[in-house]
Amino acid sequence: MKALSTQTRSIKPAEVEKNWHIIDADGLVVGRLAVIIANHLRGKHKPSYTPHVDCGDHVVVINADKVKFTGNKTQNKKYYKHTGYAGGIKETTPAKILEGRFPERVLEKAVERMVPRGPLGRQQMKALHLYAGTEHPHDGQKPAVLDVAARNRKNKVGA
Repeated sequence: MKALSTQTRSIKPAEVEKNWHIIDADGLVVGRLAVIIANHLRGKHKPSYTPHVDCGDHVVVINADKVKFTGNKTQNKKYYKHTGYAGGIKETTPAKILEGRFPERVLEKAVERMVPRGPLGRQQMKALHLYAGTEHPHDGQKPAVLDVAARNRKNKVGA
């Protein structure tokens, strides 16, 4: 019998196996969903997780426009951006974004702020595919269903 090894094995980029997952975001809480998505994009759910290698999976999210916030965050939460000019700070609320032209950006920004900044984080974010409706073009990859609502009763609003 082989003795226990004290070395941690780092996975190499060529050894990474990327799977596909699909999540139905209808009625799910934004922050809780973003944590699960970010962990799958980074690969932290795998035993072969290596921090400096993109070993995460592809995540397809449908119904991203139907995510929910708890409490009064839809009206009271503020998102800020700066135009680059003096006095050019702009603010908006999640309600305005969800009613707007690109409602999936609420979830995209929540996940983006949970992955590392830099080249690795940008590479991992390319594996996130958000769609406002139920249709998506990734049926050929045969994504496995990831039931986030069944993991914890708090993940879904009104459950």
